[in-house]
Amino acid sequence: MQQLPKFISTLFFFIIFPSIFNGNIAIEAHNATFYVHNKCPFPIWPATAPNNGQPIIADGGFYLAPNQTQKIIAPLTWNGRIWARTGCKFNSNWKPACETGDCDGRLACNGLIGTPPATLVEFSLQGEKKASFYDVSLVDGYNIPVFVAAVKNKDPKCSILGCLKDLKNFCPHELEVLNPRGEVVACKSACLAFDVDNFCCRNEYGSPENCKPSVYSKMFKEACPNYFSYAFDTPTPLVSCFSKEYVITFCPYGWGGGNDGEYQSE
Repeated sequence: MQQLPKFISTLFFFIIFPSIFNGNIAIEAHNATFYVHNKCPFPIWPATAPNNGQPIIADGGFYLAPNQTQKIIAPLTWNGRIWARTGCKFNSNWKPACETGDCDGRLACNGLIGTPPATLVEFSLQGEKKASFYDVSLVDGYNIPVFVAAVKNKDPKCSILGCLKDLKNFCPHELEVLNPRGEVVACKSACLAFDVDNFCCRNEYGSPENCKPSVYSKMFKEACPNYFSYAFDTPTPLVSCFSKEYVITFCPYGWGGGNDGEYQSE
């Protein structure tokens, strides 16, 4: 974990300074900023979906090549979700256009929620004077790992580290999502796969006392200990920190590595 501060500070330098020279500081001072970074060795199509009453940011979705970063401006009180779509072909007449996280075959989701399973980054920004809340959720399932950090906040509790293992490599057969080539592209949660109350923490199981970890959520937790593995995961992986700027890095450990949990900066 020793390389995390170096990575954050380096990324911060290269993506903040251009905005200074473009004269955007006055605008960004009254907004929050997300820096979405792709460290996967393949393109992704990040997407955003606001909660009710919130505006759509970044048109709801965009293309992001490997090793590229996209800056997104959002209101200081924005709340919603951010995820990555994979395996997209928008020039096709077939729907869905993406193998994971698809939103009705569109590049710009325009407020639509992606089709699960997909690893979700969830934000509830609280303005300048209150700590904001954010987490990474596998409650519906997993497609790729993600790292989240509050820029300028050196508290390690403000960072959500990526996974120790790629869940797709050992996803149980009954949870697998396959592409047309027969490759595992995502791993469903037990709730999504079976739609039963005890896995979904609903009805008589709708409380922390009655809804306990399952063999599936424990598998998710072992691979990604800093994410929500099911609805009532404890201790809560929810983060509360002061910041107006956040780095969201998909595939933070590169691809096929990270089993030792050490961050690998480039």
